[in-house]
Amino acid sequence: MPTGIRDKVAILGMGCSRFGERWEDSADDLMVEAFVEALADAGIDKSQIDAAWFGTGIEEQHVGKSSVPLAMALRLQNIPVTRVENYCASGTEAFRGAVYAVASGACDIALAQGVEKLKDTGYGGLPQRTRGTANDLFWPNASAPGSFAQLASAYQAKHDINPDDMKRAMAHISVKSHDNGARNPKAHLRKKITMDQVLNAPIVAEPLGLFDCCGVSDGSAAAIVTTPEIARALGKKDLITVKALQLAVSSGSEAQHNSWDGSYFQTTRAAAARAYKEADIEKPRDQVSLFEVHDCFSVTELVTMEDLFISPEGGALKDIMDGFYDADGKVPCQIDGGLKCFGHPIGASGLRMIYEMYLQMQGRAGERQRQEDPSIGMTHNLGGFPHQNVCSITIVGREGA
Repeated sequence: MPTGIRDKVAILGMGCSRFGERWEDSADDLMVEAFVEALADAGIDKSQIDAAWFGTGIEEQHVGKSSVPLAMALRLQNIPVTRVENYCASGTEAFRGAVYAVASGACDIALAQGVEKLKDTGYGGLPQRTRGTANDLFWPNASAPGSFAQLASAYQAKHDINPDDMKRAMAHISVKSHDNGARNPKAHLRKKITMDQVLNAPIVAEPLGLFDCCGVSDGSAAAIVTTPEIARALGKKDLITVKALQLAVSSGSEAQHNSWDGSYFQTTRAAAARAYKEADIEKPRDQVSLFEVHDCFSVTELVTMEDLFISPEGGALKDIMDGFYDADGKVPCQIDGGLKCFGHPIGASGLRMIYEMYLQMQGRAGERQRQEDPSIGMTHNLGGFPHQNVCSITIVGREGA
């Protein structure tokens, strides 16, 4: 049986660019911005990095193929660099590669970095790209808002929820994230919104309105990881270690039989169960301090909080409206503003989430710092559609927690 990676790898340093409409900057500029912060935070010289993993999803027109763009932007000469792409989990996938390399003993210090510069593509959402001729044949008109709107409808029908109550719970999620993002200097959107604005916004795909959808953005984030022993030898104290990394990928079975009712994410439930076991967490509602989940749409966050076994099935609406996930609630979700306020530069989003956990555990999150002594943080990425997707989960926390 695998023993997992709990506390075998420590985060030595992290960095994150400002997210937003970075028209004046190249993808290389964003990578350098995040890397310079991570390197200074780690307190090492660039020559001490043994290997790097580069996450990017759709960034073909700026960085192109292969791992060369990261090596060129950061001047990483002759070390192994690997490019990874796994839908919206690409940033977390880069982190997984670097962490596993250190845990295996293949290298002492590794870098994970993600970048995406999407505003230049001109799309309001993610650019369309082929998944191969078979998928193109069967999904000629699929859209992300349309697919996730069906998730909302299925959840609402399964739990016999009044449409107005469903709409208000989703609106509460968006208002909460904007309240949090307004306190984050690196967020793309830093303006608070009201319930009335959300409820009266134009419909994108019923029941999802404009404020139920996250946008795209430009950004980069980076993590430098090593062993706890090396981190201590470098003078680091109060280490933040990796507790679990889990990935679950759909085989397509959800869309091929009637055992799945469309109201939840099979992959999230599978990855979460394995992550809690790896991290030795038996009561996640009580033990996890903070969540950053893949709020591409407000309904995704609502459903995910049940799939992560935090809210009871059918109970997320009550928790949301009770303020359980607010910044001053029992377990904050998206305390940095989430995808809703950062947008979603695919290769950077997963690492941006881990960056927030890292800051919160160290008490360095500034105006949005959680005061209730956070010790365990969980991040969640979901790429693809409700019926066929990639789910990635990371749990980090204080050493020994």
